[in-house]
Amino acid sequence: MFRYHPDLLAAPVPRYTSYPTAAQFGEDVGAADMAQRLDAMPADARLSLYVHIPYCHDICWYCGCNTGAATRPRRLSAYVDALEREMALVSARLGGRGRVTHVAFGGGSPNSLPLIDWVRLNHQLLLCFDASAAAMAVELDPRRIDRAWIDAMAKVGVTRVNLGVQTFATHVQQRIGRVQPAETVAMAVGALARARIQVGFDLMYGLPGQSEADLARTLEDSIRLSPSRIALFGYAHMPRLLPRQRRIDATELPGVEQRFAMAKLGHAMLTAAGYQAIGFDHFALPDDPLAVAAATGRLRRNFQGFTEDDSDALIGMGASAISQFPDLIVQNEKNAGAYRDAVSNHRLPAARGVRRSADDQRRGALIERLLCDGRAACGDLAEPALLDRFERIGLLRREGDELMLQPGAAPYARSIAACFDAYLRPAETRFSVAV
Repeated sequence: MFRYHPDLLAAPVPRYTSYPTAAQFGEDVGAADMAQRLDAMPADARLSLYVHIPYCHDICWYCGCNTGAATRPRRLSAYVDALEREMALVSARLGGRGRVTHVAFGGGSPNSLPLIDWVRLNHQLLLCFDASAAAMAVELDPRRIDRAWIDAMAKVGVTRVNLGVQTFATHVQQRIGRVQPAETVAMAVGALARARIQVGFDLMYGLPGQSEADLARTLEDSIRLSPSRIALFGYAHMPRLLPRQRRIDATELPGVEQRFAMAKLGHAMLTAAGYQAIGFDHFALPDDPLAVAAATGRLRRNFQGFTEDDSDALIGMGASAISQFPDLIVQNEKNAGAYRDAVSNHRLPAARGVRRSADDQRRGALIERLLCDGRAACGDLAEPALLDRFERIGLLRREGDELMLQPGAAPYARSIAACFDAYLRPAETRFSVAV
């Protein structure tokens, strides 16, 4: 179904979890802008909350997240204190306005915290926000899940967890600094299922020393465990930006053509097993809310990737967390120390971001719909010279101002979307390859 066009995949492109992307964030946007948007929040607004835990017990070499070692209990306790203060600051600005529909804990690994501290944060959320009916998701390290954590999540009302699996191939695990026996993951999945908590997997292709056969076995093992959704991401090797990746031997990384074959294999195996393809790298069983949203035209895209979250505003809390409003994207202080200092002095920790012009919002909406629905009205934003090459080889069709991705276009969707990015430079190096 998917043909390999190396020229179309040669240029790095953003993942477009926002538009403009983080590459356009500047320090002329900050706490005052964040405060203004919170102060103006409508009483009936639907809110989504993201809580970032920038710590892990073990730092994986491939990881591109803002995370550090959870080796000092006092550091973790001080961070939780700061999160509680930020929740109170945001709540005071909202003044009771808004209803929370979704809560997501990400990282890092939220279960790098002592369980009592994670429970504290949930208690603070309920004190500060109207979140009692919210769907709740948590990113977890499967190596550190026990009965106490599962019982606590069930009582709090967690509806879904995402497990960082990446690969079941032991020799690949050793090459990325994340060794976790398949039995550990299977035990976690079984215990979560008994607690009636849905499970998602994060898997990766393009890892060092990984073959197509390795990926196939990982997919077979994953399918047997039947997570309700699977994200299959291509590893992005950017050691200049992420020093921890220097521990990975770049000579062992699969080439672009092999990466494409891996992504194609993953798509074929997962759809054959009954998963619905969401874009090119997300898959969900038909009754999963993500698949339902895609089937009914309600799929969205934000900093967590494809999502069923249809809230009016996303409020990120924690170091490096990002908030998104229709006309503003703003990010908190990345450094945990600077973040703690800001909230200790009763200041919102927002430090950088971008104001979204009317043109930004139009382009962002077009890119989102193209990636989510496979079609979008482009109006006067179309640039035929950029789109012609995709149309000539049958990946794109135009009818008036309507753009429609054709069968086989999914691997190139981000590259097509990039045609509408007014900020992307021809020789861009900050982004990963599209597949």
